Amino acid sequence: MKRRFVRCVRLGVQPWEIQLDRGVHVQGNIGLRMATTGQREIGKAHRVAKRSESERLDEELQRLAGQQQTSVTLKATVETGQGLLLPDDGVDSSGLTRRQRTLIQIASFLRIELPVRLARRAVELKRLPEGMHAMPSVNRVREWYEQSFVEIRRSPFVKCPQTEEKFSNLLHTIYERHSPTMVTMARGVYELKQQLQLQHGPSFDFGSVNEVHGYLDKFYMSRIGIRILIGQYLELRRQSRESQVQGYVGLINLHTSPATIAEQAIADAKYLCKRTHGHSPEVLVVGRSHADFSYMPSHLYYSLFELIKNSLRAVVEFHGVDSTMPPIKVIISDGELNEDVVIKVADEGGGIPRSNMPQIFSYLFTTAKPVFKSELSNFSSLGDHSTDSPLAGLGYGLPISRTYARYFGGDLNIMSMEGYGTDAFLHLCRLGNRSEPLP
Repeated sequence: MKRRFVRCVRLGVQPWEIQLDRGVHVQGNIGLRMATTGQREIGKAHRVAKRSESERLDEELQRLAGQQQTSVTLKATVETGQGLLLPDDGVDSSGLTRRQRTLIQIASFLRIELPVRLARRAVELKRLPEGMHAMPSVNRVREWYEQSFVEIRRSPFVKCPQTEEKFSNLLHTIYERHSPTMVTMARGVYELKQQLQLQHGPSFDFGSVNEVHGYLDKFYMSRIGIRILIGQYLELRRQSRESQVQGYVGLINLHTSPATIAEQAIADAKYLCKRTHGHSPEVLVVGRSHADFSYMPSHLYYSLFELIKNSLRAVVEFHGVDSTMPPIKVIISDGELNEDVVIKVADEGGGIPRSNMPQIFSYLFTTAKPVFKSELSNFSSLGDHSTDSPLAGLGYGLPISRTYARYFGGDLNIMSMEGYGTDAFLHLCRLGNRSEPLP
């Protein structure tokens, strides 16, 4: 029996299936207990390994989250992309071109900087107050951050064009993975609101949950910074392979035209308004329509898109589609000596009640029907903003627009006259030497 047991183990046969010489089939308790015990031990070993791996990840996240982040400026981002911050000129002794050395320089920086930023956000997502850290959508976002953190930490250091190319492929995957973060977090906010209403009743005042707003403000500010660092690098790589659009250094346009960006935002916002309400007011662009400055067009587009979208909805709902609707004005103020480029979006959409003004920049506040509760809850979440998204109801348009403006030293202010309309003032810093307000 002993020899046959050893042989059956070598052949991978279960011990209770051993056949004796006389044809007796053994299904004894001894073999069954041995197999069951072995399975329990294997399961225990897997659980211990999984737990220790999770503990090691938590320790690594905590360690990296405690390190200092490196703040960047718009000016430094442009100069790095142009290769002006390389140690020397021309082709170095390795035979690499200026463009190759620039990409390696940026990738090397990101290989060190991104894990610190990702770790901070992953750790903070576990600490969100009011139970928000336990919301399913928030957990999904945290898992994305942890996965990206692990992948970058396991990647080799960038020292040559080959490792730089592999690193760029990894960052492209990470960039796409995190694209739906904003919408997913907005869903997490909606899940929290549902839970708070169950706990405190349907009349619960979300404006009192100030701590959540503070955490989300920091999260989104950091998220914008991470997206810019990765997006700028990937765009520089693309421009090095393809014909470069004149005036662009990565994501930054040295001659950004507020009027041109406003026209794009107007067209997209009017499309959404017509899709939702069947009609749209006119939008006029006046002021310094020929002005330009160095900026990220995507930032400016997002902020203008949200402001114009809000104004269109307010005018339609206040006046009605069957009446004459007054136009919305986008007024651009700029000058060579001006500290800021200022854009005002003015509407006659009835204004905002004074009691709502303290809450308009809260992620928990929206005057529209919550989109996740409507038939539009399956809209595309592949990006931060697109014509696939609903007109209103996510609850993060204004606070995110202000965060975009503040990222490089600007701001967003809202003035309202109830019963008449609202003026939104978008300030954009034109100097380019303001550092990121890293949380």
